[in-house]
Amino acid sequence: MLTTTRWCRLIVITIILLLTPMVRAADRPPNVVIIFCDDLGYADIGPFGSKTQTPNLDRMAGEGIRFTDFYVGQAVCSASRAALMTGCYPNRVGILGALGPHSKIGISDRELTMAQMFKSAGYATGMVGKWHLGDAPQFLPTRHGFDEWLGLPYSHDMTPKHPATTQKYPELPLMENEKVIRTNPDPAELTTLYTERAVDFIGRNKEHPFFLYLAHNLPHVPLGVSEKFAGKSGRGIYADVIEEIDWSVGQVTKAIDDANLGSTTLIIFMSDNGPWLIYGNHAGSALPLREGKTTTFDGGVREPCIMRWPGRIPAGTVCRELAATMDLLPTFAKLAGADAPRDRIIDGQDIWPLMSGQSGAKTPHDAYFYYWNKHLQAVRSGKWKLHLAHDYDHPDPPGHDGQPGKYAKRSIGLALFDLESDISETNNLADQNPDVVARLQALAEKCRDDLGDSATGRAGRNVRPPGRLEEK
Repeated sequence: MLTTTRWCRLIVITIILLLTPMVRAADRPPNVVIIFCDDLGYADIGPFGSKTQTPNLDRMAGEGIRFTDFYVGQAVCSASRAALMTGCYPNRVGILGALGPHSKIGISDRELTMAQMFKSAGYATGMVGKWHLGDAPQFLPTRHGFDEWLGLPYSHDMTPKHPATTQKYPELPLMENEKVIRTNPDPAELTTLYTERAVDFIGRNKEHPFFLYLAHNLPHVPLGVSEKFAGKSGRGIYADVIEEIDWSVGQVTKAIDDANLGSTTLIIFMSDNGPWLIYGNHAGSALPLREGKTTTFDGGVREPCIMRWPGRIPAGTVCRELAATMDLLPTFAKLAGADAPRDRIIDGQDIWPLMSGQSGAKTPHDAYFYYWNKHLQAVRSGKWKLHLAHDYDHPDPPGHDGQPGKYAKRSIGLALFDLESDISETNNLADQNPDVVARLQALAEKCRDDLGDSATGRAGRNVRPPGRLEEK
């Protein structure tokens, strides 16, 4: 017969055993999942105004925070992904444009990637999807912090069947780690393939902290959608693709919740750049933003961004402060208890006060700079965005059903826009605000000294070289 004392001890022991998993969960650094689309427009999902059905993203926004002014590094694939992985402007780390097959350059071994930062904190790291930071072995994800990878080394239009190039592309390799497992996968299978591997990774790593980078190839052309979503939207194949991506988000979120990891997992959804408008009905929409991919108007570089972390990120909130993909590395370092690089310039800043909805939190950026390749074309500070004189490509006419249209060269002179009242960058207020123009021009001049500017022949004092293949 148990005495009162022994009963009390038993009760205390039981309580400790029951609370131990909760204590461990509270002490454990968060899992992090990034879902990164390709060429997704600002207005392509429900939380940002699309009529396409995206119930899982709608739910994610309702359970988390929506960033309205979230920027990528540049409006093109490789440059954008370099900013995400390194926490730097792509010009800082020497990765620009969209690297093709057999590229002689790629991400440098001297850069610390987001995956390497997580590894230093004891995380399991997995990538599924498009890499696009160099396809030679020394540039692959498994050489830059990822324990495992299934995906494509670059864009899936870089094949012998590309509809608009005279380049002789090799067969498109689907890779697992550093081995080609087959070639020329059907775009229609990629979203499901990637999603199943992402869910599998979560299941295999639920007992310890993990970082998962799910980088969809779609909705970049050529479009492809599985049978379960073909024609489902009733609004064309592009909307079908978006609905399948939304399904993917739901599968990943379900895997997290089913494993009881919701309270310990930060999920972020975003894209690398805006819609490739030259493809017409096979491209998305950035409206009400101006232009799209390849431009420094906000349609090219401002992306829909949703973050969810129940209990840590307030549900149903909206952040209208400027933030960027390059801010994620230093923010994650803080959350994971890791160190961001201190021996080099990192452009990203800690945005946890914005993510967590802290009262009065403001953007940590005094200015944000917009480059196309090495050309500094615009600068934003607060609500003001100043375009420096430059040319840009505008679809005229756009293409149709997978075939690209043509670009017409257009130009913009010195132009100042108030992005709070003029999100579409249409009303030039430069003449009415000469002091603002002068202040932003001074910021641009400092940036030229730091990162360079091809329009003025400046090299930049603080740029670092990309990785390079040794000449044989």
